[in-house]
This record gives sequence, structure tokens and C-alpha cells, in this order.
Amino acid sequence: MGESLKKSIASIALVSVLALTGCSGTGNTAAGAADSKATQEAPKVPDLIGSWKQSNPSSEKSYQQATVTADKMTIEWVSDGGNTTSIYWIGTFVSPTSANEPYSWTSTRDVEATKSSLLASSDATKEFKYEGGTISYKVSALGTTTTVNLKKN
Repeated sequence: MGESLKKSIASIALVSVLALTGCSGTGNTAAGAADSKATQEAPKVPDLIGSWKQSNPSSEKSYQQATVTADKMTIEWVSDGGNTTSIYWIGTFVSPTSANEPYSWTSTRDVEATKSSLLASSDATKEFKYEGGTISYKVSALGTTTTVNLKKN
């Protein structure tokens, strides 16, 4: 009976060691996976530089498009299905520095670049907002104001 008791204690000890080793290994793996997942899902600062097109046009033949560079934003009216463009806005642009949305900025109009365009906004500044992949802003013409939404091409 003494030999049987020694074998039982040795078996229990072995199972306990294996259980503890298994738990600590699983715990570390789970923590590593959680850390890895958090790193993968970290929000990124949006890159707004590039070409944009109005996603809510009133027709396929007439809409607004924009080009955003590191420090400038140019918006054009497009008509004739893309055959005719007219300047609406040329102004300053400041890229976001964090991933927080919505991101808003005030653009100051380049008066020299827009003064000869009949369809250009005469506003000194214009408010823009970026959220969920869309740049939005208000456009007023002939007493009507509408919100334009742009999506990146």
C-alpha cells in the first residue's frame, strides 16, 4: 500500500505540474494574441492627399471633384460628363495629425487663383470635415445651399 500511495502522489504531482505549465503557456499565448490584435487594430491617421469625386451628385454629367496636396485643396465644378471644368475653390489644406474623427479644418481661399473664375466661391474661408472616408462641405449658389460629399478615387 505504501508503494501505491507513492505512485498516486507522483501522478497527482505530475498532473499538477502539467496543468500549471499548460495554463501559464495558454495565458501567455492569449496575452500575446491580445497584444498583437490591439497593434493590428490601431487607428491610422487618414491620408487625404489625392483625387476625390462627389459621391452625392445630382446627375452623372454634373458634379464636383477635388485634388488635395500636402498644403492645397482645389475643387472644380465638372459638367458635360467631364468635358468641362470650372474652378470652385483653391485654398489651404492642413493634413490631420491624429486618427480622431471627425477631422475638421478651415481652408483660406487663394484669391489670386480664383478671382477670374465666374463659378468660384467668394468666401474668404470654407469649413471642411473628414469622417468615415468622406470629405464634406457646404456649397451655396443662386440662393441654394447644399452639402457636397467627396469620396477618394
